[in-house]
Amino acid sequence: MIQEGLRARSRKLVMEMPRPARDVERLAPYDAVSSLSAIKSLPKGTVPLKLDWNESSIPPSPRVIEAITGFLSNGHHLNWYPELGAPKVRAALSTYTGVRPDSILVTNGSDDALDLVCRTYLEPGDDVVVVWPTYGHFLIYVKARGVQPRLALPEDPYAVPTATILDTLRDDTKLVYIPSPNNPTGTVTPPADIAALCRAFPATLFLVDEAYYEFCGVTSAPLVAACPNLVVTRTFSKCFGIAGLRVGYLMTGPVIMENLRKLYNPKSVNALAQVGAVAALADVDSREAYVAQVRAGRDLLGHELRRRGAEVRVTQANYVLVRVRDPQGLVGALESVGVFVRDRSRMEGFAGWVRFTVGTLSQMHDLIERMDVLLETRPDLLASFVP
Repeated sequence: MIQEGLRARSRKLVMEMPRPARDVERLAPYDAVSSLSAIKSLPKGTVPLKLDWNESSIPPSPRVIEAITGFLSNGHHLNWYPELGAPKVRAALSTYTGVRPDSILVTNGSDDALDLVCRTYLEPGDDVVVVWPTYGHFLIYVKARGVQPRLALPEDPYAVPTATILDTLRDDTKLVYIPSPNNPTGTVTPPADIAALCRAFPATLFLVDEAYYEFCGVTSAPLVAACPNLVVTRTFSKCFGIAGLRVGYLMTGPVIMENLRKLYNPKSVNALAQVGAVAALADVDSREAYVAQVRAGRDLLGHELRRRGAEVRVTQANYVLVRVRDPQGLVGALESVGVFVRDRSRMEGFAGWVRFTVGTLSQMHDLIERMDVLLETRPDLLASFVP
């Protein structure tokens, strides 16, 4: 009898399905274009230059591999949950950042930190301001909360956005998102400006995304002790070389921290990620050597691309921007020689721009050599952009 009733109801509702939340239903998925499949299909012997997602261009410190290998020698480690809240990572981060351990929350990548802030603080009808152009995935987190963000659009996208933020803010603005250095412009917002904004708008939450902090050395992290309405996020994916392990963190004061912990999952950072993060922080020499290589590589790449006729912006992060007539043509041609870069030309106000992640000096020399091979037959690839 029960089965017959279930079959009858199944036939009746065959065309109906559970619907997602209304605000999620309206969303388009984040357009995360990956080059991994193309890299796997490269001819044997071709060494890829993966310069499209701003990850570290080299493997992590040998200490990371040694620490994870040693951890795996005890099989019980994997059938137990990880240490809750990643206490060893927080302790190491406190030494690294100068921020108290209880003001640090370790997350499953900095994306998790950004999403956690949005889930904790945003609800339909809130006013959110986002500096534009910006990291696109953050817009998904905001819109999923039923909020349509307003864009702070500086007349010059490469200008420090503080004045534009002031012009855009309202008294009831709930949250302001400020990547610094910004992706993709590379613009850095001075900590003094962040502090002034926090003081002037105490009811507004300021979220500063410092994913590329290590390459510029400018940070608002010390401000979290004095600015109760500030959150600073960072990642291990760029400088530390462990993007595949997914480790990030946020820093904030006690009131915001108490609220964030209500939704925070203390099991969200896996055991291998915790071990790898502690080891990566411990190898200061490797980190500083890689940052020095990237900074030198930025200057080299910018100089060499300009010599070949390109319009170039060298940022304070680990990427440079190139503006050309045919972005898709440049990206496709580079892929033919095993180089993968990111076409950013579809972003509003960013027509013609292609983003190159910067790696080591030797990798940048390799990149220029491969590009010169292309330019012999395609001298138009780096032609100046014509509106």
